[in-house]
Amino acid sequence: MAQNLYIPSTHNTPEIDFNLDKGVFKICGKSVMEDVEEFFEPVIEWLDENIESTNLPLKFVFNMEYFNIASSKRLLFILYKINDFHAQGKDVVIEWNFCEEDEDMKEVGEDFACMINVPFEFNSYTSEDLLNN
Repeated sequence: MAQNLYIPSTHNTPEIDFNLDKGVFKICGKSVMEDVEEFFEPVIEWLDENIESTNLPLKFVFNMEYFNIASSKRLLFILYKINDFHAQGKDVVIEWNFCEEDEDMKEVGEDFACMINVPFEFNSYTSEDLLNN
């Protein structure tokens, strides 16, 4: 039986909340660690080992505040994995959330969306929304 994956966020690493039972997979926060391989390798291995076991629709939620170049490469690798799941017939959607004041994060999401063939949903929120949650 597959296990969900949860890694709490730190000052330098994002929260990973992959819930196989619900088909919702979230990556949220900042990703500015030096050793991105050490952090993301278990996440990628989990995807490889567990996604095949579900027939649920898959929703990948990205709510990134900031990430460095090394992290962007790992996130793109994860997006390519998601693209593979979609190509294999899985029902997949990507939700890209960004602060409406952060045009750069919106553009990064748009760039990523152009690199893969998976439906993307773009959702903006305000800084005030964060304070109210």
